[in-house]
Amino acid sequence: MAPKAIAVIGGGITGLSAAFHLSKRFPRAQITIFERSNRIGGWINSRHVKVSDGSGHNATICLEAGPRTLRPNSKAMLELINQLHLQTAIISTPTTSPAARNRFIQIPGREGLTALPSSPLSFLRSPFLSSLIALPAAKEMFLNSNRRSPEDESVDEFMSRRFGDRFARIMGSALVHGIYAADSRVLSVRAAFPTLWDAEERGKGSVVRGFLRKRSSTSTPLQAYDVGDLSERMKGVSAFSFRGGMETLPHALATNVRAKQNVTIRSGVSIAGLRFLEEQPDAELELEGGETLKFSHVVSTVSLPKLQSITSQTGALPHMTNNPMSTVTVVNIIFPPTKAPIHPAGFGYLIPRPEGGYGSEANASGFLGTVFDSCALAAQDSGDAGFTKLTVMMGGPHKLDRHQSDPSHVLSHLAQHLGSSDALPEPAFYEAREQVDCIPTPTVGHVQRMSELLAVLRDPAGPWKGRLEVIGAGVGGVSVGDCVEAGRNAGSAWN
Repeated sequence: MAPKAIAVIGGGITGLSAAFHLSKRFPRAQITIFERSNRIGGWINSRHVKVSDGSGHNATICLEAGPRTLRPNSKAMLELINQLHLQTAIISTPTTSPAARNRFIQIPGREGLTALPSSPLSFLRSPFLSSLIALPAAKEMFLNSNRRSPEDESVDEFMSRRFGDRFARIMGSALVHGIYAADSRVLSVRAAFPTLWDAEERGKGSVVRGFLRKRSSTSTPLQAYDVGDLSERMKGVSAFSFRGGMETLPHALATNVRAKQNVTIRSGVSIAGLRFLEEQPDAELELEGGETLKFSHVVSTVSLPKLQSITSQTGALPHMTNNPMSTVTVVNIIFPPTKAPIHPAGFGYLIPRPEGGYGSEANASGFLGTVFDSCALAAQDSGDAGFTKLTVMMGGPHKLDRHQSDPSHVLSHLAQHLGSSDALPEPAFYEAREQVDCIPTPTVGHVQRMSELLAVLRDPAGPWKGRLEVIGAGVGGVSVGDCVEAGRNAGSAWN
């Protein structure tokens, strides 16, 4: 039976994408988005600040407290941008730019930054990189298949058995810090990096051989997405955002769905309970304050622990609390114009897990990495040139003390990482924000657990009767593109 009334719980990018596509898939259904906070967009949060250096130089700088760039490989994202007519708002980073080619790693115990290879010649210039990356990759091709579990394992276990413990600790953990702000020793490789798992199978035990072999595509063809000319325009693009910041996307989505007669957004509203009625084909949604509403179908985009807290009356959903959540402190810093550049031209740097583990003195900074925003997205800023903006990410598996986000602590360690013998200039702007439980960590076994959750939700004889969909970063991928894709697919089984 086609939906008559759909509740979308959560007004972040997943919920907005779901409402956008559901309104087209079911034009006769009434759709209501419920968002706990008074703003729409979830973790995507952009703002513009005015800065001055005290010497007559002034600028307006765009800062991001959440995701800051998009990748052009998400077909669902390109489709959404095309359908929202946001093409003229796009700013991009070419694959030939320093921000795309130059990436760094800061290894605890080593001075300054180490440039990651951008070409085979890079290895010849660096014996350290050759021993860390090139030799393990070459040896991996000739290692016998040694997969210990046919189901899943951690990213650290996967990297260690294929490329060695040193590669896993340095390169593997740094990669995980940059995407999940998590410990690679607990993160599921099948959930977080399915292409690595699939490449090993395709290469009959070797990841490198698997990537060298042509992959048969199982994804939806591009023709199924309404991307207009964006696929062509994205050729040669490494990453992109919007002139007004990342929040351009949820703002455009909210404007679009608000204009539809069958969509309502209710912000500043908390859900107290969700249950499906035994004698009626409806779900009952109870709001804090006592208001009760009925819906034929529900899409939940909130965290799994939050969903568990509001669905306990209907029947336990499995695997709601298996995955921890990472809390990240985001530090936005703007430096005034300087004679010499504050950092090298590039995207930024990541910091691996210290050899002594989290909490060791080797990385007392608590840093996960730093993004050189001015290098990649200077077109978002206006006014006098020369200001330098960058973003430090801290926390995750590092348990931070309150003082670690203080300017003196952050600037001291930042200068050390950048290899600067002098103190950094006084920032024109400094702000630290703690983003609590902002990134879920899919632990080992996540893919199987989510398959079991889906079976419970879709069981026609079960309490949910196939009318509750659970999507979002806690279920699928954590990227903005993944969330948009999940929203696009919401309700596809309800026809």
